[in-house]
Amino acid sequence: MNHLDKKCWICGKEETIPFKCRFCGKTFCSRHRLPEQHACEGLEEVKKNGSYSGSPGYGTNVNDDLFKDALKSTAKYAAKSAVKGVGSNIKYSMKSSPAMAIIYLCIFSFVLQLFVPGYMQLFQLVPAWILQGRHLWTLVTHMFIHSGFTHLFFNMLILFFFGPELERRAGKKIFMYVYFTAGLVAAIAYTLTSSSPYTPVVGASGAIMGVFAALAIIAPDIRVYVYFIPMQITHALVLFVLLDFFLLGSNDMIAHTAHLSGALVGLLMGSRIKRAQIRYNYDNTYYRYRR
Repeated sequence: MNHLDKKCWICGKEETIPFKCRFCGKTFCSRHRLPEQHACEGLEEVKKNGSYSGSPGYGTNVNDDLFKDALKSTAKYAAKSAVKGVGSNIKYSMKSSPAMAIIYLCIFSFVLQLFVPGYMQLFQLVPAWILQGRHLWTLVTHMFIHSGFTHLFFNMLILFFFGPELERRAGKKIFMYVYFTAGLVAAIAYTLTSSSPYTPVVGASGAIMGVFAALAIIAPDIRVYVYFIPMQITHALVLFVLLDFFLLGSNDMIAHTAHLSGALVGLLMGSRIKRAQIRYNYDNTYYRYRR
């Protein structure tokens, strides 16, 4: 807005934030901002065309309209800002943490399960189909499918706490390597050992068990809560493994073989990662000592 655009058309007064009439489009000061205060030609034209119904209380109606417009604009801006803020946070989390990206993808996938017919059937793992060489993509995609909200909630809750922790201690690429290797091995193990080959399996439990086991090897002193009981992460892992082992062969609709296989992968990979970290720290210490 230039210098002339800030001057009132009636009195010539210049204001920092002038008012622009929505009927005639001219600029006015606060004293002449209402249409009846500057004999608005635009409003008269609107009245003639019949798109505005005048009334004795016209001044009040205009004030009400201006107030409503301001409220609408403010509410629209606030809504856009909120959505933009949430979107920015999600985008940042997905870029900065692979674990958080997996969590958001699983949530998005669960929403699609609810509203897209056939979505779950397309991506769930059926052992018989894998043995027949069909739907091989489900060896990976089943990790993003969950049987219900409770299944999704507890899997993502565990991944939320322990996934970023493994990223911090071992690196993002190592986390991804552990997660998907454990999930893939768990799927293959379940496929080869399932007594009900046409019963589908879904969920990220095998992959999450791999992350949990790897973290237990790398940082065994971490304290966790299992059913509100504090214990070291290694003790919690032993408890989970024993529980899955004793429930093998039960008909509780839980893929215990997948859990155990994922945990085994996590233990092996965690041991390898820890040895590499010890060697790296030793080499750095030796190099600093020689210098």
